Amino acid sequence: DSEKLHLSKIGDIKIKLHRPIEGKIKTCTIRRMPTGKWFACFSVDMGDIPYPPWKNGSIVGIDVGLVSFATLSNGEKIDNPRFFREDEKALAKAQSKRDKLPKGSSPRRKASHVVTRIHERIVNRRSDFSNQVSRQLVNRFGVIAFEDLDIQNMLKNHHLAKSISDVAWGMLVKATESKAAYAGSKVVLVDPKYTSQMCSRCGMIVKKDLSERIHSCSECGLTMDRDLNAAINILRLGMQSVRKSDRSSVL
Repeated sequence: DSEKLHLSKIGDIKIKLHRPIEGKIKTCTIRRMPTGKWFACFSVDMGDIPYPPWKNGSIVGIDVGLVSFATLSNGEKIDNPRFFREDEKALAKAQSKRDKLPKGSSPRRKASHVVTRIHERIVNRRSDFSNQVSRQLVNRFGVIAFEDLDIQNMLKNHHLAKSISDVAWGMLVKATESKAAYAGSKVVLVDPKYTSQMCSRCGMIVKKDLSERIHSCSECGLTMDRDLNAAINILRLGMQSVRKSDRSSVL
């Protein structure tokens, strides 16, 4: 059902709500997408929200990757949806068709609109996936630890840039951070140095390249999935960060 939204200097416009608005509306941001669609984003004050007591003390470390989208320190894995890869052929075909048309012509403008629509679909699917995963995380865990990755620097690796952009790790972290405060959760970013190389049992540095998917420690004999090993290390660093923060607040 459509609702009416009153905008200053514009008047009443009809909108379709994604879901009922809860709380007191504080701000409204109007966005126009490249395809010409308009969206109204509301920021609301929900007041004091009772936090679920069962989440106290629950903490998880999360290793994001290209093989699996994410690996949790409890052993769970979230598959990589590969949104861009799925639409890559359709995008390449639409771009090729556009590029063959005369510049400035009406057919080229229509073809450009198709390309823009495919890009928008990829972004929307990525955003929706990140929001769904982040919602599940903050509903389950009191503290969520991620690596503090320098994604812009990682994109300089031309062999992996397309895959890194497709999984949108930064989008997941930001979505989780934005939901955490309202769900009684906390996001902790830890130093990513050696999280993939260090043995989560004995601390030994076990060198391995990206193609090696198993962590095998010659020192203590631990053998496990390399992403799970990294997630457990991230969990440990996250717990250390929380304890340090708690001590600082007491002092």
